[in-house]
Amino acid sequence: MKIAIHAVGRMKTGPERELADRYFERFARSGPAIGLEFAGIVETPESRGQSADERRREEGQKLEAQLQPGTVLILLDERGKALSSEDLAARIGQLRDGGRKAMVIAIGGADGHDKSLREKADLVLSFGALTWPHQLVRVMLGEQLYRVATILSGHPYHRA
Repeated sequence: MKIAIHAVGRMKTGPERELADRYFERFARSGPAIGLEFAGIVETPESRGQSADERRREEGQKLEAQLQPGTVLILLDERGKALSSEDLAARIGQLRDGGRKAMVIAIGGADGHDKSLREKADLVLSFGALTWPHQLVRVMLGEQLYRVATILSGHPYHRA
């Protein structure tokens, strides 16, 4: 299953980008052995709409335009469901084993995701009730994808 990241906004050069890249590279190296392929990160510019609703709608439309039929959509949103790393790994493993070919994990803009997009998502996932800067969300997502791969492969990185 190919897993791509869709992010609103650009990640600037710096230590956060280096750390995120390190985890995404680890995931890219460890995933293929267990049927998970890292398809990269697609960055789209933040909307310049006048209102938060307009910005969310425009950013959501850009994401939807990139989705192929049958793609699993996971949105990162503070109002989403908080899962353990083991539960996230189990869900991704079930989707892979169920024959799903592609997944997109979306990091929304500063205003979050549009309500209609949240309703279409297969999973709305939260990294907790706190609001995180997008740079740190990318680091945490990269680490969690690497952790998912290690859990599914039985590697000792995850020591729960």
